Amino acid sequence: MKYAAPDSLFLRACRREAVAQTPVWLMRQAGRYLPEYRSIREKLTFLELCTRSEVAAEVTAGTVRHLGVDAAIVFADILLPLVPMGLGLTYEKGDGPRVAAPLRTGGDVAKLPAFDVGERLGYVGETIRLTRGDLGTATPIIGFAGAPFTVASYAIEGGSSRNYVHVKTMMYRDPATWDALMRYVVDVTADYLNLQIAAGADAVQLFDSWVGCLSIGDYARYVQPHVARLVARITPGTPVILFGTATESLLEAERDTGASVIGFDWRVDLASTWERIGHDVAIQGNLDPVALFAGRDHVVEETRKVLAAAAGRPGHIFNLGHGILPETPVDNVLALVDAVHAYEHR
Repeated sequence: MKYAAPDSLFLRACRREAVAQTPVWLMRQAGRYLPEYRSIREKLTFLELCTRSEVAAEVTAGTVRHLGVDAAIVFADILLPLVPMGLGLTYEKGDGPRVAAPLRTGGDVAKLPAFDVGERLGYVGETIRLTRGDLGTATPIIGFAGAPFTVASYAIEGGSSRNYVHVKTMMYRDPATWDALMRYVVDVTADYLNLQIAAGADAVQLFDSWVGCLSIGDYARYVQPHVARLVARITPGTPVILFGTATESLLEAERDTGASVIGFDWRVDLASTWERIGHDVAIQGNLDPVALFAGRDHVVEETRKVLAAAAGRPGHIFNLGHGILPETPVDNVLALVDAVHAYEHR
């Protein structure tokens, strides 16, 4: 399968090589803030859009052309593997994803089925192939999946959570069941990401949206070994981006998983945090997504602050500190991208 040119800005930054300008892409760059996306969603449910490869590829590639970003990210969802796991995943309007049959016991985990990832999730690979055919080899494509903790948490809690009571109860009371579930999720996720790479993804991102609820001790015991095993199973030579929110205390441990790039959310100071975890790892981030609701001048000013904090050091990929919010003004997103591309490192 064809891949992007290895000298693209994004892939060079993943490898911490010098670049003429900082590459930029945005989490949830193909989403509800775009009128083109809303038009498609009027005709299809979210799951239908994810599984209709030709439409998902249109959304993926069209967003790159609209925004002028330096990488595409395949249109999919972190929880798609829960469907072939048989957990009854649905997306409720205004309430987000729900799991009808959450996992609460060792017996529940033992019943999880083995399945062929290519057969059940191959439509994501097809989306990547179609996107590559549309964009050619100039634009890198990012594949992605939920990180093991976040996927397992949805499977256990049954939906969003504030305190993760069911998750932590399983970790503390029944660590053997927790570890068995994490091993299962790692195996599925590794196969799923490697499927995306084989289809043409140039890099992959692990979204650990919920892991910030853990202490560093709990992360080291219950999560880090599983993430490290997952990273080790990714097709060699493929950059792996690890991103979580509210993870300031976990960043060194995330770095030690072997990920190529560590994503910063907007809560951390980019310059001092990068120095703290070491400049021998690439970073991604970290503009506050809410900054995009201010005036254009404010967007440009805050974008330049992030770039100045990175100081032109090799290995910085510009992104938000989380995903684009649904009501974000499109013109401000375009202003952000233009500001990144126009910035001159001094």
